[in-house]
Amino acid sequence: MIWFFILLLVLVFTGMPMFIAIAGSVLLMLVGFSDIPAQTVVQRMFSGLNQFPLMAIPLFILAANLMGRGGISKRVIALTNALIGKVPGGMSVSVVLACLFFGAISGSSPATVVAIGSMMLPAMIKRNYPEPFAAGLIGSTSSLGIIIPPSITMIVYGAVTGTSVGELFIAGLSAGVVFAIVFIIYCIYYGKKHNLVSDEPWSIHEIMFRTKDALFGLGIPIIIIGGIYGGFFTPTESAGVAVIYAFFITMFVYKEMSWKDLFNVLVNSGKTTATVMVILASASVLSWYLTVEQVTVQITEYMTSLTDNKIIILLLINLIILVAGMFLDGSSLIVILAPLFYAIGISYGVDPVHLGVIMTVNSAIGMFTPPFGLNLFVLMGISKQSLLKLSKGMIPFIAISLIVLAIITYIPSVSLFLPNLMYGK
Repeated sequence: MIWFFILLLVLVFTGMPMFIAIAGSVLLMLVGFSDIPAQTVVQRMFSGLNQFPLMAIPLFILAANLMGRGGISKRVIALTNALIGKVPGGMSVSVVLACLFFGAISGSSPATVVAIGSMMLPAMIKRNYPEPFAAGLIGSTSSLGIIIPPSITMIVYGAVTGTSVGELFIAGLSAGVVFAIVFIIYCIYYGKKHNLVSDEPWSIHEIMFRTKDALFGLGIPIIIIGGIYGGFFTPTESAGVAVIYAFFITMFVYKEMSWKDLFNVLVNSGKTTATVMVILASASVLSWYLTVEQVTVQITEYMTSLTDNKIIILLLINLIILVAGMFLDGSSLIVILAPLFYAIGISYGVDPVHLGVIMTVNSAIGMFTPPFGLNLFVLMGISKQSLLKLSKGMIPFIAISLIVLAIITYIPSVSLFLPNLMYGK
């Protein structure tokens, strides 16, 4: 079995597309070392996608692209600036809140970097915020996009492990709010320390205008989150409602998207969906192969033989995922590691929902951790800064994120209080 992991790592680090690396590794192992027919790989790929919750992924991707192209992000940024832009470090606090909101639309970290960073990075620099701080803040808080529902990463985790997506979403909401609060505290502290205070007076008129302007855009997270937890529809159904709402608002209310733009949005959404789905198909193959070869059982037995201390096991899980997150995107990381850690977590009494939040937060931190954090490369295109300079600016935010990770890991009620309350556990 060690040869399988060596083969997988070789294919990944040679730049092979993730789905080929995963499915190809299984295929080669079956052909060379098993009597199982090779066509089983294709069969497992198709059966792995035959799950109703996965329908939410293309719909949420389309809704996010519609709202992003339709002018929602700039209205939300203007509103948050009007509300809290006058407090110390107010513009940086606006970035956190804008990322929190846009994450509730997109479910994607890189998409949040583009939507928020392209507007807020120049504005922060113009207001005398140090460029490393501004870029570091945007790159790190954009990772809220995969923690706050509708998180595509959590949908993938739910599909791979069979965990309730609804419970994962509400747990992610709790974790994301904690994440945001800690970052807001740091932003206010930084603003006071460096005297980053706006000298413009508060304007009730501006607040009212910005609220009215962003009102329709603010409706989509209410529809998604309120609809699910109000019992009106499932996460998948909420995604369909979000698409219809987003289409109507961007085309007929804000009127910032033409029919030609709509066609481009549909094409881009289709490409993104295809990328995610083919990885999920290969994930099904990997999960099946690990089960057939009893790899999860062997690894679980090995780790349980090392220690019976739940705290140490959670620490090991975090370290492994953090390192892996430096090289893999969130969905790929979940695909590879969730089947392993799910079995280990169950054996130690870790709630599957809690484990899902831990893995998602780790994945979020990996998105802005050097050397291969995806947010870093997106930021390079926006800021024109070098990877080294961006990496230095990320250091304090990585440290803060690790504190948040420790809180979420070792205080399960942070993530589980609301799901347990709402689902009667």
